[in-house]
Amino acid sequence: MSFDVPDDLRYLESHEWTTTNGADGTARIGITDFAQDELGDVVFVELPAVGDEVDAGEAFGVVESIKAVSDLYAPISGEVTAVNEALFSQPELVNDDPFGEGWMLEVDPSDDTEVDDLLSAAAYREQIA
Repeated sequence: MSFDVPDDLRYLESHEWTTTNGADGTARIGITDFAQDELGDVVFVELPAVGDEVDAGEAFGVVESIKAVSDLYAPISGEVTAVNEALFSQPELVNDDPFGEGWMLEVDPSDDTEVDDLLSAAAYREQIA
C-alpha cells in the first residue's frame, strides 16, 4: 500500500508531521496518513489548550481509535496558538484528511532550528516502506 507523504512537510519517527513556518510564522502539526491507517477509525482526540507550551519529542495529547490509544508527540517546541476544535466533534477528520482538515494544532515555534532535526519526506518514506 502506498501512503501520502507530502514533500513540503517534516516528520517525526513517531508519525507526526509539521509544516515549516507559514506566512504568519506558525507551524501546523498533525499525524501522518500512515499513522491514521495503522490506528484505524479515530473516535476521540485529546489536545492541549491554546496558550499551552509543547516540547519537541514530548507527548502533547492522545488519539483514540477503535484499535488503540496512542500518545501524540510534538515535532517542535513552542506555544499552542490554535487547536482544531472540529476534531472534538468530528475525530474522523484525522482519517479522512490527515494533512488537511484533520490537522491538530498550530504552534508558534520557540526554536526555528528544531525542524532541521526532523525527517525529510524521503527519509520518512524509507522508514514506513
